[in-house]
Amino acid sequence: MTGNPARGEGGRVPGKLIVVEGVDGSGKSTQIRLLEKWLERLGLRVFFTEWNSSEAVREITSGGKKKELLTPTTFSLLHATDFADRYERKIYPLLRANYIVLCDRYIYTAYARDIVRGCQPGWVKKVYSFALKPDTTFYFRVPVETAMNRILTGRSRLKFYEAGMDLNLSSDSYESYRIFQGRIVEQYESMVRRERFTVIDATQNIETQQRLLREKVAPMLTPYLIKKKAGNVEAVEHGR
Repeated sequence: MTGNPARGEGGRVPGKLIVVEGVDGSGKSTQIRLLEKWLERLGLRVFFTEWNSSEAVREITSGGKKKELLTPTTFSLLHATDFADRYERKIYPLLRANYIVLCDRYIYTAYARDIVRGCQPGWVKKVYSFALKPDTTFYFRVPVETAMNRILTGRSRLKFYEAGMDLNLSSDSYESYRIFQGRIVEQYESMVRRERFTVIDATQNIETQQRLLREKVAPMLTPYLIKKKAGNVEAVEHGR
């Protein structure tokens, strides 16, 4: 898929794209799943997808990670292939079908991680230039130490690439992880204004964070709820 279909005449997609971003341990996955359940209770058509979940490249990516053979460019291209597959087959078609699409990580994860790994920012952005801009992106801001404590609770070890060991930041995997995540946070923070992130304080309790998400999303739902109400009225009038 080439180009970047605009949300306007010609390339318009009626659906809504809602994205959550943040470092591992920020709590974003919990929040988007809660949002998904809320939207489903409202009777809306919702589709959820997450980063690095395409069956098309999962085996290749897993094999490369196990052998610790992935270069920054290879890593970037594998994730881009994964994203493009999900985007072409699911995300974009469902947006065209007026679904609410929820993404646990989007192109901004690639911007952050690939740039930290040494890929050129302009090149990374060009790779993902086909992707629509989200209607809203929630960035879950959390101190690195807090996120680390959440991730490491009950964990006996960190995976090689998860810890950023390929970057030679430290011979200690936990210290490497701390430095790696800190650099990713810096990239996210640099995107806050440029990409118009809605920042969520991820140190707040789960209920407060979810309330903030719903308050932001609620105005987007008006067309869906009006259409749903009209459909219900029509069904009653025709005895369905």
